[in-house]
Amino acid sequence: MITEHRLTATPASSPIATLRRFVRKPPQGERCELCGAPIAEEHQHLLEPPTRRLVCSCDACAILFSDQQSRRFRRVPRRIDVLSDFRITDEQWEQLHLPINLAFFYFSSPAKRIVAMFPSPAGATESLLTLDAWESLAAENPALRGLDPDVEALLVNRTGPTADYYRVPIDECFKLVGLIRTHWRGLSGGTEVWKQLGAFTENLKRRSSSTGASHA
Repeated sequence: MITEHRLTATPASSPIATLRRFVRKPPQGERCELCGAPIAEEHQHLLEPPTRRLVCSCDACAILFSDQQSRRFRRVPRRIDVLSDFRITDEQWEQLHLPINLAFFYFSSPAKRIVAMFPSPAGATESLLTLDAWESLAAENPALRGLDPDVEALLVNRTGPTADYYRVPIDECFKLVGLIRTHWRGLSGGTEVWKQLGAFTENLKRRSSSTGASHA
């Protein structure tokens, strides 16, 4: 629902105008969507697996959903790893049948399978992924079997001169989807979207807690 706001002219020197400047409430920051407590710009997220909906959360509420068996929400971790020794051949990549060289993969509990998605100007788009193709990749990189279901993903960026592979929280994938959707222009995306993608991946590297080994 959109609320219509109307401006009414009031002389700047009137008592009413002076009073309004003092009683006007400051803009409210973000709040926990569960308890309503104020939260910082950098805060916890919870995921509702059936709907893939992210919920902003305070630390206290996030702790309540740390148990992996939680029925409604899953706590999204904050760990980011650059998988510097990730192994995949061009042939294996082609077998994943992705239309672009930018995608993320995660295990969906509701679907009970690995899901492959890629960002597009229309949002996140799911790509068909055969079990054989994923198993071949997991055999080369056992760390893929350790991804936390629903809330952790393998993020692959092969759009540049070098390929990058990351183990990331699922909310980072949501950010990437939003970035592409917001900045994409024309058929090729335009200069700005690729600039934003470069800044996004550099930020992941900077925040990485360690260089993740694909056999860890």
